[in-house]
Amino acid sequence: MQFTFPPNNPVVVPVAGSNALFPVHRIYCVGLNYSEHAKEMGGSGREAPFFFMKPADAILAVPHGSVGEMPYPPMTNNLHHEVELVVAIGVGGKNISIADAQKHVWGYAVGLDMTRRDLQAESKKTGRPWSTGKGFDFAAPIAPIHPIFETGWIDHGAIHLSVNDVSRQQSNISNLIWNVAEVIATLSRYFTLQPGDLIFTGTPEGVGAVKQGDLLTAGINQLGDLQVKIV
Repeated sequence: MQFTFPPNNPVVVPVAGSNALFPVHRIYCVGLNYSEHAKEMGGSGREAPFFFMKPADAILAVPHGSVGEMPYPPMTNNLHHEVELVVAIGVGGKNISIADAQKHVWGYAVGLDMTRRDLQAESKKTGRPWSTGKGFDFAAPIAPIHPIFETGWIDHGAIHLSVNDVSRQQSNISNLIWNVAEVIATLSRYFTLQPGDLIFTGTPEGVGAVKQGDLLTAGINQLGDLQVKIV
């Protein structure tokens, strides 16, 4: 096989407590999946889940014990943080039932769905795609992935984020409008899930702007912390 130019290296995320690497296929994200966040963004109630995507190479993988550095992106004056539980898919499939969803999960991680909020707001107003607001370089910081055989099925646990040690987001995974099994089942009706897919499951209330020099500390019970500095 002859390539016209050398292919890019695969996008990978470290596995917690191991030298193994998790190869990333696609990044799916769930919008407005905590009721209080839905309200602060103008939504209401338990609306049907909807999805958007980030490119795989938007990943900013941060090894355990390290502080990731995220460049403040161009074309925005309103960069927001969104802490999320990330589900890593290990077994692919389509039309997955809620009862079988757990069989498809490889593990979990803490992630950040970084958002150019001003660009997203403009896209919403004009009915255009969210790509510029959600899919830019380094828009998906993520901590190492913890295998499910170590964590068990995660359906509750504190989720939080602070900026410069000041609390911004505080909730519980149990407050997801659509839980992990429901998200997997619904998503698999639209796309054939593949090993290596990551699902960012939504963020709780308290999202807000960050600036250069800010230190973000995000965490979820059982999964530890993710630290990212905006540079």
